[in-house]
Amino acid sequence: MSVVHLQNITILNDKAAFSDPYIFKITFECISPLEDDIEWKLIYVGSAESTKFDQELDNCMVGPVPVGVNSFEFEAEAPSRDKIPEEDLLGVTVILLTGSYRDAEFIRVGYYVNNAYDSEELRENPPAQVDLSRVRREVLVSKPRVTRFNIKWDEEATPASAAQSSQIGSSDAPAAVPPPAPTHSGAGEAQSGSSSSFAPVAV
Repeated sequence: MSVVHLQNITILNDKAAFSDPYIFKITFECISPLEDDIEWKLIYVGSAESTKFDQELDNCMVGPVPVGVNSFEFEAEAPSRDKIPEEDLLGVTVILLTGSYRDAEFIRVGYYVNNAYDSEELRENPPAQVDLSRVRREVLVSKPRVTRFNIKWDEEATPASAAQSSQIGSSDAPAAVPPPAPTHSGAGEAQSGSSSSFAPVAV
């Protein structure tokens, strides 16, 4: 049984310029005390062709986590253009928000992101080289792909079992392949510059 239950994710700037940071408000419930912090990461899938183009935009350690409902804001910088193939700068890609405990991922939430020019003229007659100053992104927040993993928590001694995948949103959503899994290993501490803040919610 999972000790942490994700209750809600709000992307505070789901429509923004390509270069703007991603800002999330994450609410989760912890049903028993945890000995260590929870690590959250945001990953940008630079190309569907290979995970070598995945970028970890930021990560943060949240804790100590009290029992009850908790909420925090997580801000991550935009992806680096230099790490994305030119042909993949525009169009639909994926961002992955992951939660891990002791380097074991227990939840992954994938969102589709559409990158497009901000004017009809540029969309119909794009320049030879992508002008990111005129590109806006839209995160498709209505139907995230959620994958949950059973992991070993503090009080458990059983090994991790298979993942469970679900589609959040309308029940008539078409079947879709889950976003590709990131290949990054868990980091030991938050990256410098993270502006995430953590605050328990009074209930």
